[in-house]
Amino acid sequence: MFTRGTTPVGTWLKIASAEPVEIMAYAGFDFVVVDLEHAPLDLRTAYRLVNSAAALGMTPLVRVPDRNPSTIQKILDAGAMGILVPHVDTVEQARAVGQACRFPPRGTRGAGGTSRAGAWGLRPNGDYLATGDDVLCIPQLESVEAIKAAPEILALDTVDAVFVGAADLSLSMGTTPASPEVAELITSAIDAAHAAGKRCGLAFGGAPGRAARAVRDGCDFVLLSNDTTMLAEAARALVTAFRAEES
Repeated sequence: MFTRGTTPVGTWLKIASAEPVEIMAYAGFDFVVVDLEHAPLDLRTAYRLVNSAAALGMTPLVRVPDRNPSTIQKILDAGAMGILVPHVDTVEQARAVGQACRFPPRGTRGAGGTSRAGAWGLRPNGDYLATGDDVLCIPQLESVEAIKAAPEILALDTVDAVFVGAADLSLSMGTTPASPEVAELITSAIDAAHAAGKRCGLAFGGAPGRAARAVRDGCDFVLLSNDTTMLAEAARALVTAFRAEES
């Protein structure tokens, strides 16, 4: 995901169906994030969506609902190439999340070589265990406390990047994502990531212009909109256009 010459662009998946995954691949997205935090999706559905995304050449990531190691274990054994973890506020929480992604001695993840990640037991065990170093561990920074801890979080060798959740960050501050205070904290997180030789990502809804400006300002990967909102906006625009023509 982080090896291409262009900025990786992804979107959230919230619909419990494989068709949106196919559409996002045909549209040209580099990666998708199956959203188990804010969508009514279960592990079985995430399993199918991860497989579809990988088969279509996209990087499948999953936003887990919490920091539970057992959930992280199942998602990674399902073949996800990385996780986003919401509300990681401290270096201790980030350390626990990072260790849940890595096999010993770097972490605490249990071996499950008969899973999809181990090619159902057909992948040599050494190759399977090496995948623990390849999966992306991306804590979400969504509070002032988290932004302040960013340098320490990014210093962990088990953390690959961070994602700033501007919406929740602004909520925690009693302001809006567009406020100068939030922008300053986002810049701080990007600077911390680059100082650590790592990457920082942001989400921009349906605003590709803002995303492009953020990339010029240092953002390393972006998320645009999500499958449900794309459908909703296209449907409303179609009906609105028809009503306008009708009258």
